[in-house]
Amino acid sequence: MVAEAQQAIKDQTDIERSPAQIQAFMKRLGMKCRKVGHVPGRAANSDKQAEQETFQTQELEPRLAEAKAGKRRVLFMDAAHFVLGAYLSMVWCFTRLFIASPSGRQRFNVLGAVDAVTKEILTVTNETYINAESVCLLLTKIAARYVGEKITIVLDNARYQKCGLVLQHAAKLGIELLFLPSYSPHLNLIERLWRYVRKECLYSKYYPKFDGFKQAIEDCIQNAHTKHRDKLESLLTWNFQSFKKVQISTI
Repeated sequence: MVAEAQQAIKDQTDIERSPAQIQAFMKRLGMKCRKVGHVPGRAANSDKQAEQETFQTQELEPRLAEAKAGKRRVLFMDAAHFVLGAYLSMVWCFTRLFIASPSGRQRFNVLGAVDAVTKEILTVTNETYINAESVCLLLTKIAARYVGEKITIVLDNARYQKCGLVLQHAAKLGIELLFLPSYSPHLNLIERLWRYVRKECLYSKYYPKFDGFKQAIEDCIQNAHTKHRDKLESLLTWNFQSFKKVQISTI
C-alpha cells in the first residue's frame, strides 16, 4: 500500500517521497494500517443484507431474549475440520522462527453446539467425515442435556444438516432448527469459537503425533466454558457483525 501511495503521489505531483515520508504523511491524515476484512461475495448484495437483518431482528434476537430470561435454550451449531499440519501465526522473537510441519493429511472433525447463555459446548467428533448421522447424534445429546426445556439450534444450510433425516429427528426430539440465511457465517456464534480454538492450541504449535494434536483440541473445547469462561464471555457476545455500513472495495 505504501508503494502504491508513493507512486500515486509521484504521478499526480511529480514529487518523489521515501516510504518513511509516505507513512508519516498518511498517519498525519489519520490513516492507519488495518487488516483487510472479507465479506462473502453475495452477502454484499443489498437484498441479502436486508434478509440477514430481518432474520436477526425478527427470528434470532427474540429467541435470544427468551434464552436470557431462562425460557429457552439457544445453541449455535457448526462443524470444524482440523487437519494435522502447521498453523502459522505472528510471534515476538529476535529471529524468525520455524516450526516443523507434520506429514500426512489426518483430520479431526468436530461437530459442536455452543449454548448462547452458559457457553457450554457439546460435541460429536470423528476422524472420517461429518454427515447427517453425526448431526442426529448431537441432537440426541443436546436433548438429553436439556430435558424438558425448549430448545432452538441455530445452524447453516449445509446439506447434511437440512436433510429429511435430520429434520425428522429434530421434530421427534422436539428441537427447533433455525436455519441461517445463506452467506451468514457472521450470525453464527460458534464460528468465533473455532477461531478461538485454533488460536489457543494450534497456531505456532507443533504436534508430532496425531493423538497429541487431537487431545489438545478436545481439551481446549472441553475446558473452554470453565477455565476460560471470561474469554468466551467477551468473544461470544451477541453483538453480531453487520456489513451494512462497511466500505467494500472491488479493486
